[in-house]
Amino acid sequence: MVKQTIQIYARVKPNKKNTAVYSVNNEEPTSASLEFVVPKEVADGFVNNKRECFSFRFQRVFDQESQQEEIFEDIAKPVAESVLAGYNGTIFAYGQTGSGKTFTITGGPERYDHRGIIPRTLSYLYESLSQDSSTVHSTHISYLEIYNETGYDLLDSRNEASQLEDLPKVMIMEDSEQNIHLRNLSLQPSANEEEALNLLFLGDTNRMIAETPTNQASTRSHCIFTVHLCRRQPGSATLVRSKLHLVDLAGSDRVGKTGLNGHLLTEAKYINLSLHYLEQVIIALSERNRSHIPYRNSMLTSVLRDSLGGNCKTTMIATLAVDKRNLDESISTCRFAQRVAVIKNEAIFNEELDPALLIARLKQEVESLKEELTMLTGEPREDRLTAEESSTLEESVKNFVDDPDPDVTLNLGADVRKIHYCFRLLKMMFLANRSGNCRNRDIRESPAAPAATPEEKVFQERRLEEEVNQLKDLLLRRDREIGILVKMLKKEENGASESTMELPSVPSDASLAAVLLKVGSHEANSIDGGGPAVREGAALSTGKREAFENFVKQHGDHRAIEDNKCLLKRSSAEARKLGEELHHVREKINELKKRLELRRRQRAAHAVSENHQDVAEEADPVEEGLRADIQQAKIRYKSTAGRLKALRTEIEHLQLLLERAKVKLQRDFQKHWKPQDEEEGCSQSPMPVTLPPSSQCTPGFERSQMPPEEQEAHFASWSSSDWRVLSKCSLPPSSIPMTGDRQADADILAFVRARQNLLGRAGALHK
Repeated sequence: MVKQTIQIYARVKPNKKNTAVYSVNNEEPTSASLEFVVPKEVADGFVNNKRECFSFRFQRVFDQESQQEEIFEDIAKPVAESVLAGYNGTIFAYGQTGSGKTFTITGGPERYDHRGIIPRTLSYLYESLSQDSSTVHSTHISYLEIYNETGYDLLDSRNEASQLEDLPKVMIMEDSEQNIHLRNLSLQPSANEEEALNLLFLGDTNRMIAETPTNQASTRSHCIFTVHLCRRQPGSATLVRSKLHLVDLAGSDRVGKTGLNGHLLTEAKYINLSLHYLEQVIIALSERNRSHIPYRNSMLTSVLRDSLGGNCKTTMIATLAVDKRNLDESISTCRFAQRVAVIKNEAIFNEELDPALLIARLKQEVESLKEELTMLTGEPREDRLTAEESSTLEESVKNFVDDPDPDVTLNLGADVRKIHYCFRLLKMMFLANRSGNCRNRDIRESPAAPAATPEEKVFQERRLEEEVNQLKDLLLRRDREIGILVKMLKKEENGASESTMELPSVPSDASLAAVLLKVGSHEANSIDGGGPAVREGAALSTGKREAFENFVKQHGDHRAIEDNKCLLKRSSAEARKLGEELHHVREKINELKKRLELRRRQRAAHAVSENHQDVAEEADPVEEGLRADIQQAKIRYKSTAGRLKALRTEIEHLQLLLERAKVKLQRDFQKHWKPQDEEEGCSQSPMPVTLPPSSQCTPGFERSQMPPEEQEAHFASWSSSDWRVLSKCSLPPSSIPMTGDRQADADILAFVRARQNLLGRAGALHK
């Protein structure tokens, strides 16, 4: 418990003209002073006993040059830290209308530096929670508006409110322990700073704002922005709850000075009345012998009951307008702050037991009492075991039977029902095992099995169902593993295939040439129409394939491409190993976390059941060891993930290099092969002898129908490129088709020899 008075601060609104005479002294280490000087008026005469100097003390006074960052660091940040520590906190701004309360609490929309206490506090809270990984937290936000003594929920998400009356009205409920509950006030979950700021902007949009003679955008209602925080340690049995109220009170108006009328006058009456009741509560709390505190006079004081003299650390900001016209209101605000500074609050660390664990402990206590009652009276219990109890007993019996330790025991307590049920399970397991052995010895001669009892059927069905579920889980895991392997293989194949021309799965240079020739070659007809076109295309494809193989091997980038392929294979294999290692480390971390949480639950349950509060606070060596193992596994996981990320970048770079080499290789080969393609393009001419030899490289070119003299003249007219193409058209012996008939095969060989002699004569004539 922390006892302290309400902390009071003063902030002076900037004013460039008609400023009253005042002085600020912040040199004292523990407090500051603010002094106003009110000069006497000559119209009151020479005998004038009116007070001229008014001095007030605050924790600190922020002058006109103070920035929003200073306000947050000195006022809001300590309160936010106490909320994170488990205490309730409240910050409220009090002052006349137009003195800067809303600017201090919410901020201004013009610049980012003008953010107020609420957005800066939200940013600090969520930043602190994100850095604390040892606790599990949840945050909820509510936004209440009190307008004309009626509460409204500004964060209602069920409907779109076009006016204030469309919002749900909030009702005050009080329980027997005088705790206040707000009915119809929604608590909106907020996981991060962005969601919280969106809720703040939504509430500010629905606020009641009007123009008055003293303020163009005067808030005509009291608004309470509340942050509810719940934190707990993983596996712990206790919860820490705290809340932070950020209150923007409506400004008081002097009707005689402002000249309000109509609807604004009604609003001013309600505002002044609620502030008057707030001042009555402050005065009652400052009096020592006062037994009754009038909290119920207004909705504002009822909601702020904990903040005023209750379980809370409260801070007040007195906003002052120091122009001469509003000097009396500023002095009145300072007097109100001096009365508030006398109030003492008792802040308590808000820790409570987890309701779920409490319910489980009470259920366990009831069961133990029933078992003791059964043992004392000797009467068996008539109620049957539930399905959950039966499954738990079956699991315990199974673990008992599977445990190889002969000294292991089966703890069932004093419940006779559980003992009988476990004996039946053991008997059924024994009978099932014996009948299975008999069937294995001699299935045909085995006697008929006795009819199973209903309990045996249920037990067998459950065992079968468990086995089916285990097999299904195993099948799903295998499917996932196979899917991952298939994806990895596809990625490797795609990466390797990008080094080829345009078709996938080309593992070598020879096969790459075959693919290119399959796409780029066409069937050529024989000279006399007698040769088969299929054999001609095959011979042409073989020549182009051999040309591409030689081109690739002699290319300048061939060595670099092969090195990149080998490096890509090694990197892919290493990436697979790192992926498997990462998977194993992740599984290990999850297993250690489960063991750590189980250990904490056991210790917490033991502490609750034995009523030892010191047990949960003592250091557990097993828990410390698990934490150290988790930390080491996390470090290993991060390092492995970093290596895998770098390796992935390297693989992508290698794939890009292979893709570029593929394009370059294709372009260079097309340039190299283009002259031959141009020569082959002339093969469609109807004159068989006058065509270039590139179209005559077929078995059909046996003899020319020209006389020998005309052939020699025709061969003499060919160019060197034609003879170069013709020299490549000789058929290898392996490509000569044989029929199996001795006479036919002899004719084929004679034809080939005659063709080669003709080519030799033509070449000699050309030379």
